[in-house]
Amino acid sequence: RSLVVVHFWAPWAPQCAQMNEVMAALAKEHTQVTFVKLEAEAVPEVSEKYGISSVPTFLFFKNSQKVDRLDGAHAPELTKKVQRYVSSSSISAGSNDSAKEDLNVRLKKLINAAPCMLFMKGSPKEPRCGFSKQMVEILNKHGISFSSFDIFSDEEVRQGLKTYSNWPTYPQLYVAGELIGGLDIIKELEASGELDTVCPKAQKLEDRLKILINKAPVMLFMKGSKQMAKCGFSKQIIEIINSTGVDYETFDILEDEEVRQGLKTYSNWPTYPQLYVKGELVGGLDIVKELRESGELLPILKGEN
Repeated sequence: RSLVVVHFWAPWAPQCAQMNEVMAALAKEHTQVTFVKLEAEAVPEVSEKYGISSVPTFLFFKNSQKVDRLDGAHAPELTKKVQRYVSSSSISAGSNDSAKEDLNVRLKKLINAAPCMLFMKGSPKEPRCGFSKQMVEILNKHGISFSSFDIFSDEEVRQGLKTYSNWPTYPQLYVAGELIGGLDIIKELEASGELDTVCPKAQKLEDRLKILINKAPVMLFMKGSKQMAKCGFSKQIIEIINSTGVDYETFDILEDEEVRQGLKTYSNWPTYPQLYVKGELVGGLDIVKELRESGELLPILKGEN
């Protein structure tokens, strides 16, 4: 009944050595779990049977059945999966019904994680099957805003969603928690002109920037955050604003390339940080320094000037 985790690895791959260290640490922590290393190229028939096309790959077995899979060197994800299976098996023996119920709750959360959710093979940037690739192309062509879930990253979701939605194949598209269908249905909706009415449109970048700029009376677009600036200019401007005692919000432009590039054009200001008060651009570090020296900074931040 215990969990068995099999690491398909190769001695020539440095990331495999790293993941072996992670696995050794997990083995000390979870003594009830069996961890196994298999050199993928030394057991070609086993690798082929389980579709091992790259290393490292981890397979999870319970009661001699494969229950999950993890492709790639993702230490946090491996830890999370092991902990999840350990805690689920320790709830109680014969808790099949409650496990099913837990999975359904999880699936419902995933389906409702965004107004438009695509369950696909791979990611929008790297689809791992032709049908998923076509689906992403159609959604992007119509400017549809969607989030996605890679069903290869979670075998439990991959199998469970087929039963939950009574739909045997992938990709699967959901809008507002309701299944729309697979690629054929989406193609039909596109041909009939209904797709644009069914799926939510992506917010235009300009509208998004306006909302972000006006998110707080004082908004600072910077590299990093209040807690941890990631460049010298951002650090200096934070120290200056902090010294005024005025409340402000920050946005980390390193987290969003679309905003990072778009805001330069929108505000006609080529560098960061950028400071906004009540939706109006004040300027960058040099301007803020000049305003502090002239005594104008505090009234401006308070919206008095």
